Amino acid sequence: QVELVESGGGLVQPGGSLRLSCAASGTIFSIALMGWYRQAPGKERELVARINSGGSTYYADSVKGRFTISRDNAKNMVYLQMNSLKPEDTAVYYCRLETTSYPLYDSWGQGTQVTVSS
Repeated sequence: QVELVESGGGLVQPGGSLRLSCAASGTIFSIALMGWYRQAPGKERELVARINSGGSTYYADSVKGRFTISRDNAKNMVYLQMNSLKPEDTAVYYCRLETTSYPLYDSWGQGTQVTVSS
């Protein structure tokens, strides 16, 4: 069992920045694919950014150039730096851990609310 705990959400004005953090338990973090997802009211959950064990990253088009995902394997942490925030970034942000080989894991955090509003 892997537990994920997100933090860093809050209320920010348009154009502002936030840094989300996700702490993972267990010993498989360094080999896991880590992702940040978000879900806005009335919408489906969507992938925002992802980083693999080698540090390769993927970003949704809507956040490219504004968000940066990073990881610290020594601390079992993954981060999402969000700059130039827009009202449409308002959502609950979730951290996800996946492994693609044995042992198989697919774990989600409880989510952290990000609200972008003036």
